Amino acid sequence: MTPADANDTPDSRRVVVVTGAGGALGAAISARLAGEPATDLVLSDVSPGALEATVAGLPDAGATVHTAAADVSDEAQVQAVVDLAVERFGRVDVLVSNAGVLSPNGRIHNLRTEDWERAFRVNVLGAVNGIKAVVPVMRTQRSGSIVLTASVSGLTAWSHAAPYCATKAAVIQLAKVAAVEYARDGIRVNCVCPGTFRSAIHDGLPPEALDAIEARHPLGLGTASDLVGAYSYLAGEGSRWTTGSALVVDGGYSAP
Repeated sequence: MTPADANDTPDSRRVVVVTGAGGALGAAISARLAGEPATDLVLSDVSPGALEATVAGLPDAGATVHTAAADVSDEAQVQAVVDLAVERFGRVDVLVSNAGVLSPNGRIHNLRTEDWERAFRVNVLGAVNGIKAVVPVMRTQRSGSIVLTASVSGLTAWSHAAPYCATKAAVIQLAKVAAVEYARDGIRVNCVCPGTFRSAIHDGLPPEALDAIEARHPLGLGTASDLVGAYSYLAGEGSRWTTGSALVVDGGYSAP
């Protein structure tokens, strides 16, 4: 990517770390933030190939971008991503903790313990590991914004998706507790609760299944680009008095 403008001093630039940057939402978030003024990024994903595709799709807006493959369920790998940001840029201003996994489709009594464990390791511990890694850096700075990706499923009930719903509800509560714990350190913690948006996970679904999901959203299914404004807001100065919030962007799914 294009290096930072020579007129920018290191302290005048914002450093953003995005985990789960290889998926549809992660790529859209990365592109939006990379296009904003004076922003540099460290992007990570469990899939190096997906990460390369995200970088290839970033706008040429002057951002310096570094990447690192990482499994968010591994605390040491997440720490290495944050360490890379500090090594290259000297600070971390924003963490977008976006990595997540869906659970198998099934009623609770048919789901394996392994299904629950994987959902908790990635969706919950992945967010915890991100918070633990960036908080010492942000406390030293006396500033920072942490944005977690939750889901409207954490506020509503989705049949046949108990591990996903339960873990996303945990992410919402994690954001609230962390917001309270770190407010005096100048750190804001919020989460975004997306509804269903079109992505590669729907590729194998029959049309009637997708139609049924779309019917539950008064505004219809969204796209990843419909969600990025929420992340931009929570990452930026415009939300400086916002913490502990669960910002719902769901096409009206939770309204009825």
